[in-house]
Amino acid sequence: MTADSSDVLIAELRAGLPDEAVVTDPDRLASYRQDMATFCPAGTPAVGVLARETAHVQHALRVASRLGVPVVPQGGRTGLSGGANAVDGCVVLSLEKMDRIIEIDPANRIAVVEPGVVNAVLSRAVAEVGLFYPPDPSSWEISTIGGNLATNAGGLCCVKYGVTTDFVRGLEVVLADGEVLRTGRRTAKGVAGYDLTRLFVGSEGTLGVITQATLALRPASQEPRTVAALFPTLAAAGDAVARVVASGLVPSLLEFMDQRSLRAANAYRNMGLPEHAAAMLIAQSDAHSDQAGADIAAIAAVFSGAGGFDVVEAENAAEGDLLLAARRDSHFALEALGSRLTDDVCVPLSLLADFVQRVEKVAADVGLTVAVVGHAGDGNLHPNVMFDADDADQVRRAQHAFDEIMRIGLEMGGTVTGEHGVGLLKREWLARELGPVSLRVHHELKRLFDPQGILNPGKVLATEIADAPPRP
Repeated sequence: MTADSSDVLIAELRAGLPDEAVVTDPDRLASYRQDMATFCPAGTPAVGVLARETAHVQHALRVASRLGVPVVPQGGRTGLSGGANAVDGCVVLSLEKMDRIIEIDPANRIAVVEPGVVNAVLSRAVAEVGLFYPPDPSSWEISTIGGNLATNAGGLCCVKYGVTTDFVRGLEVVLADGEVLRTGRRTAKGVAGYDLTRLFVGSEGTLGVITQATLALRPASQEPRTVAALFPTLAAAGDAVARVVASGLVPSLLEFMDQRSLRAANAYRNMGLPEHAAAMLIAQSDAHSDQAGADIAAIAAVFSGAGGFDVVEAENAAEGDLLLAARRDSHFALEALGSRLTDDVCVPLSLLADFVQRVEKVAADVGLTVAVVGHAGDGNLHPNVMFDADDADQVRRAQHAFDEIMRIGLEMGGTVTGEHGVGLLKREWLARELGPVSLRVHHELKRLFDPQGILNPGKVLATEIADAPPRP
């Protein structure tokens, strides 16, 4: 973008926005260049728009559409796939300041929120009226509902309750030309027309900009009961997960940490976790009445039967929170060890242990540490490749390890992302997963909603359909 065209863009944006909503200072713009992903390039934006209402988003998109300027929507920029990274000369459209909880309706069990609302803020607000919003990514204290919608985020509770899309009733979306589209409804049921709501959830800002969401809520669950157990081998931990699922028990949470992540947790917060175990599983039940206690006792017995040791049932909620703290803090514990590349692979539950063992072999082959945490209950694991970003050879080996983990996941019949999204990081791997026909349909949908290609360009989809080799 030339200086003259940039001046025109900024002038037209300012004509319809408050002065404080338009950011041109280079130092401030630099803070909007990228999210938390590794190995994802970020460009230099021409201008930032800090939207406070839907009309601001509409104006920004009308101007950008008229001038053919790319727009990169952003939330809290906590993503791990480069989906919010700027491209050169773009408008970065921040929705952080659209942070109102518009309505909480206990009678109909819904909330209407803007995209900048932080997940934990919404969860606490609905809890005050006896309700529960289940999607709870580990980043819930800093990630926004808009970002959760963009990537169809999951969380620790998804083994029982599902992911973000399972709680979205309707959306307000601003299309590329500035027109407002409203999808879905407030009612619990409704099958009229195509399901456009689910189409936009997980689209990572490539089809439209979500400015409001109507979310389903549940009655508040009982205070959860918790059990944790250590395992001598990965195979034993995997067997325990399979046995829990086969037993018909439905934990509200079933999480996995390998030995390396346990050690990282100890180094980060002196958790006092035994470091000689190959893995730890943590389970919770939030069933009502005495059922939660019975469920946890049954899961503890399953853990023991599969070879688990140091099986600990928390005596109260505080002790349960302490057991779970290591898992919730794993992102920050691993981050403290240095540079890392976070994978996000989902595999069939029966292959969980085999997957982690193959990841360990990849780590040995490349000579780097790979720590694995994840949602064991639904097979969604997060291998974290640790490396020195200042060492070119380690960077190369880390990228190779990441790619090998992607390949193994697909080979096992899994998917390249369970909740972090595709962004820039996994475009080629998504192409492999989809195959040529599905990728072509994706491109056709993109052209339908965004004919100029201005919405978050370069994200999610490989540039050419020919880039999609057959799935392994």
